[in-house]
Amino acid sequence: MRYKLEKPVIGSIGTKKYLCQFEWRNGQFQSDEPVNLGGEDQAPDPHSLLLASLGACTLVTLRMYIDRKGWAVEHIVVKTNMFQTATGETINYVIDRDISFPGATLDTEQKNRLAEIAGNCPISKILAGNTSVRTYVLHEEEAGAQLSYKNDEITVLWKPELCKHSGRCVTQLPQVFDIKAKPWINVAGADAETIRTQVAKCPTGALSIGK
Repeated sequence: MRYKLEKPVIGSIGTKKYLCQFEWRNGQFQSDEPVNLGGEDQAPDPHSLLLASLGACTLVTLRMYIDRKGWAVEHIVVKTNMFQTATGETINYVIDRDISFPGATLDTEQKNRLAEIAGNCPISKILAGNTSVRTYVLHEEEAGAQLSYKNDEITVLWKPELCKHSGRCVTQLPQVFDIKAKPWINVAGADAETIRTQVAKCPTGALSIGK
């Protein structure tokens, strides 16, 4: 398992409703809610960010394709919006994506092809595909049994009760974490700093570094 982003997008919120701070690999941005939902509308709301993600991915994908084809298209505009309908207790979401090419001379075949290309952009596939969201909560409190694996340089603590098997340790550092081996944690498999870095990625607190 290899994540798409080397560094995760990190979000946080304080007591100010509902201004969220986000860090990405090269900077920061914010999210807020509109006034009618209790926010101050100081930044895009989560739905706007989702639609912007689709719009950005669509624009980049189309620009790559158009440039590869050598077509004379100087400007691409994408408008995205969404609505929801209810069927019984089931909520269905529909996203509309309107694309235009101001000033460009494109025939029907070219435009139809560009519509197909837009539908194949990565974010489109994520939204329309079999996407699941896994949620882990970090536990820093004491919990149940604790096993330790150590050498002269490092001690790794494992709390089985908290382990939700996210797969990060065994896929990202298999020379140390191997569920088929006994013991399953081999602290001699990598240097101490590499192990510390990997343990810090455990989302539940099942793995930690001992003193």
